[in-house]
Amino acid sequence: MMTDLNEVFKSVLEADRAAVVICDLEHTIIYMNPTAISRYDKWGGKNLVGRSLLDCHNPKSREMIVKVLDWFKASKDNNIVYTFFNAKENKDVYMIALRNEAGELIAYYEKHEYRDRETMKMYDFM
Repeated sequence: MMTDLNEVFKSVLEADRAAVVICDLEHTIIYMNPTAISRYDKWGGKNLVGRSLLDCHNPKSREMIVKVLDWFKASKDNNIVYTFFNAKENKDVYMIALRNEAGELIAYYEKHEYRDRETMKMYDFM
């Protein structure tokens, strides 16, 4: 049986406990994982798909998002930018370029990396 890689990749995103919001090169939200839908529920949740990410940010943030996207476009080597530390949630936030096999920029997303130590017990499934 052949595994559908698109299905596998989508499953990875769907299982992620961090919010994943993917935007096209016009800043349109094209995908939100379940965590993102829940996290941004008071701003529209799944109804944000198809809307501009820029509409969800203040003017300074919009300016920086546009600058980062321009930087991604400038070189195939420009792929990750540290954008924010959220002290309340103890996490680092990054913008990540998404590229096709030829290295062309096709989209981008925001990555959240939490600094808190895991509270789940190791191998707690038995």
